Amino acid sequence: MNINGLKLTVAAAAVTAALTGAYTLGHANTSAAPAPAAVSQPATAGAALPDMSSIVARSSPSVVNISVSGSRKTSATMPQLDDDDPAQELFRHFGIPKNQDSRPTRGLGSGFIVSADGTILTNAHVVDGAEEVIVKLTDKREFKAKVLGLDTASDVAVLKIDAKDLPAVRIGSAANTRVGEWVLAIGSPFGFESSASAGIVSANSRSLPDGNYVPFIQTDVAVNPGNSGGPLFNMAGEVIGVNSQIYSRSGGYQGLSFAIPIEVAMNVERQIVTNGKVQRGKLGISIQEVNQALADSFGLKKPAGALVGSVEKGSPAASAGLEPGDVILGINGK
Repeated sequence: MNINGLKLTVAAAAVTAALTGAYTLGHANTSAAPAPAAVSQPATAGAALPDMSSIVARSSPSVVNISVSGSRKTSATMPQLDDDDPAQELFRHFGIPKNQDSRPTRGLGSGFIVSADGTILTNAHVVDGAEEVIVKLTDKREFKAKVLGLDTASDVAVLKIDAKDLPAVRIGSAANTRVGEWVLAIGSPFGFESSASAGIVSANSRSLPDGNYVPFIQTDVAVNPGNSGGPLFNMAGEVIGVNSQIYSRSGGYQGLSFAIPIEVAMNVERQIVTNGKVQRGKLGISIQEVNQALADSFGLKKPAGALVGSVEKGSPAASAGLEPGDVILGINGK
């Protein structure tokens, strides 16, 4: 998808012919100039860079490599025939404009174990349409996985393998994640298993054109094709997100990566495991951001809230009395 000249690239099963850092932060050790008749005091040193080796050592066994295979229909153009050729009318009559063929497809992605009995989270786009899903653990064991369910709206899928006593990740929370906080991704970029990359949180609750149900965590962690579905860790070694997408002109990492908050992913996991499907409430409105011009026209002190653009007839929003032109400034005191 071209968006303002950028290509929204799904960082996923792209090591395929058909399915398709270290940051060096320099800081100078400076000290204050000596004052007359006083002892020179060194300035406060910058914070040391975090050592993530213990997180990688503890969490890598919980991250899996996912390979998918299947087939897709390919079409060959119908032979060029003269208008008076009897075969031409035959093709038209039976509606056979093209010859169809099936070609094998393969792709790669990542995932992580959320329970010791073999439940695994990954991205929906990694396994969507796959005929066979193979999960490979760091100890080289391989399992054929069953797709318990997938939710394309949030891009989350739940897999199950027949194994016990597996090392599960520690689930954290993205709710209190701060911009500037260090984060770590582990996955299989371009098929290189158990690869770790680090960066910081660039923004919270980021909306994307295709992510209506997801307030993405934006980071500058290096995420590439094959990383999709892998975990994003905080410095406590807890999973706070599922690496899902990147913005790129080249198709590879260019400094903008997006993760699904773990609360969203685990809500999908619970519903799929319990009910086999995902259900959502529907308010029945369309909204847009309030900019400065709109704030001025509505007499608001600052640009804030959500402007109601339309309300569906018979929807919960209509029953509650919401109307086009309303500006929602808070919900339940928040």
